[in-house]
Amino acid sequence: MIRFEQVTKRYPDGTTAVDGLSFEVAEGELVTLVGPSGCGKTTTMMMVNRLIEPTSGRIFVNGQDVATVDPVRLRRRIGYVIQQVGLFPHRTILDNTATVPTLIGWKKAKARTRAAELLDLVGLDPKTYGSRYPEQLSGGQRQRVGVARALAADPPVLLMDEPFGAVDPVVREQLQDEFLRMQEAVRKTVLLVTHDIEEAVRLGDRIAVYGQGRIEQFDTPGTVLGTPATPYVAEFVGADRGLKRLSVTDIEPGDLEQPPVARLDEPAETAVARLRAQGARWAVVLDAEDDLHGWVGVDELAAGGSVGDRAHRMLHSPGDTPGPPAWVPVGAPLKQAFSVMLQHDAGWVAVLDGTRFLGVLTPAKLHEALRRSVDADARGLRRGQVSFDSISDA
Repeated sequence: MIRFEQVTKRYPDGTTAVDGLSFEVAEGELVTLVGPSGCGKTTTMMMVNRLIEPTSGRIFVNGQDVATVDPVRLRRRIGYVIQQVGLFPHRTILDNTATVPTLIGWKKAKARTRAAELLDLVGLDPKTYGSRYPEQLSGGQRQRVGVARALAADPPVLLMDEPFGAVDPVVREQLQDEFLRMQEAVRKTVLLVTHDIEEAVRLGDRIAVYGQGRIEQFDTPGTVLGTPATPYVAEFVGADRGLKRLSVTDIEPGDLEQPPVARLDEPAETAVARLRAQGARWAVVLDAEDDLHGWVGVDELAAGGSVGDRAHRMLHSPGDTPGPPAWVPVGAPLKQAFSVMLQHDAGWVAVLDGTRFLGVLTPAKLHEALRRSVDADARGLRRGQVSFDSISDA
């Protein structure tokens, strides 16, 4: 969808912003360009819509050399989101969002209908916010409008320059989550510029790590964190890259341990005899459909009754006091599971598929999953193809 072929940008004073850049971004892929200030990442992005012209080389969007396209027509076909949003202060939120459809000739009613759909997509009720003006919105809300406006004409390509940099950390994380959910639905081809390696790792399908005008490494977040290509990349991603990798390594069924099980309606005396014979000190409590209900200590079962009478509930029910969940869904990042263990001061966390119990993740299993993930990336394999015993200690 986007292809750079030996692209160089050199300014009259001799400064080379980008030097011999060649890379491709696939259709529907989100690529983050990350690096320190002055490394050429923003210049790279701005050459796609010809806000900056390259000195040499060619850039293609959907197979067409952008140098052959009228710049105004090109920009109207490419979504563009910037840090300070750039909304028109004298226009309502609905009309701001409808800007590009109006410019390319859509009828006003159609443009406004599309704008309302996009505001709803980014979590702003058009009936509530559509008639407001930018100054009446918070920074995070204005940033959502900026994203909606960029998508209004349904462009195949979206360019984003530090889109979440002007909001506080809590709002930034929320906006990142919302953007990922939206991207899952619309699957645009995205180039996103950031100086924050954590944001790059969290958002990108692949990451381009920039040095001085060059890409030092272009790979998946897991590979960049697990096997940095150069000492520069290793230094840039940080000494804590192992911890960062927890956020991009998802929990898979093969990562889980199967603990002792007691059934919800089982007599306590039956369960305690069986569990003691297994040498178990505790068990998860499941119903006949393998849905999780909680856990129970073996000694607690000695009081009699049914297992359900003695179980500690782990799923919230209506009327419960809200608190941190004691479980995570399969596919969640290892970081989330680690956080739950710390919150509950627990040596394991239950992993569910919906409400169905799959197993538990322990610190040892978490470490094993992380090691297998690093080794799989280095060997070009899936994590399930790598056994822990086969991993070198090197």
